[in-house]
Amino acid sequence: MKLNDYQRLAENTDQQPKGTSFEENPRSILVPLLGLAGEAGELLGEHKKWLRDGDSYKLFPDRVKEELGDLLWYLSNVASKHNLTLEDVATHNLRKTQRRWHTEGDSGRPYHLLDDGFPETERFPRQMEVSIESNKSGTSVMVINGWKCGDPLRDNRYEDDGYRFHDIFHLSYASNLGWSPTLRALMRRKRKSDARIDEVEDGGRAIVIEEGISAMVFSYAEGRSFLEGAEGVNYELLRTIKEMTSHLEVNCRTEGDWERAIMEGFNLWRQIKAKGKGLLHADLEKRTIKLVG
Repeated sequence: MKLNDYQRLAENTDQQPKGTSFEENPRSILVPLLGLAGEAGELLGEHKKWLRDGDSYKLFPDRVKEELGDLLWYLSNVASKHNLTLEDVATHNLRKTQRRWHTEGDSGRPYHLLDDGFPETERFPRQMEVSIESNKSGTSVMVINGWKCGDPLRDNRYEDDGYRFHDIFHLSYASNLGWSPTLRALMRRKRKSDARIDEVEDGGRAIVIEEGISAMVFSYAEGRSFLEGAEGVNYELLRTIKEMTSHLEVNCRTEGDWERAIMEGFNLWRQIKAKGKGLLHADLEKRTIKLVG
């Protein structure tokens, strides 16, 4: 049976008044919403019985089937009240989960760097040897392929939290996403041959957005041991990042791509913060960035 066929047949058994919107009749939406919560509790109750009685609970498979069916009915009813079809809901969910758990390269399409086709002087170097060091004055300096990039950085905070090493996050974004307007500006690799790209993708607003993402993720990670031992990051954080970058070229990267960039960036950041310095090798074509010394 197709999902939409089930949904149509399920609507015939809806006991709420027909022909009114849930704004006009709040009960029409509250009943299935409460039903979803109630049936989820019933399903948990069946699993509790199985945990208690084990294989002697012979009715467990049938009860699970029944409770899942009830959940499906209420789910279908909520979708109908919102003028959604179950097939549209299912399709949207699959797209979301695929983008959440897979990177762009997993889709079968070849991964491409966002500055392909531009003059070499406007492209990120595909291989980067990066040195990051701090001194006794509490500043951090980054050198890429022998060239000093940017000014010395401080934490800009009363206590030492290691944010002076946050250029590592920009390096991870460049390595994993092929995107970092901040790093592009520091390396003087802005795509000036295309005035519109230079303004929108490599301009001040894009740089502010990236710096905002770095600061936001840092605050999130600070309350979670800087992601040490974490398996991933919260989906709401990834969704916020996607919304912030929806008008930029990096929008082609998935939530999975962003998660990989964040996790690898903090893995390197923790090691370099502990030592106060580090040597990195980034390969943008292979999408890798590693600590080499």
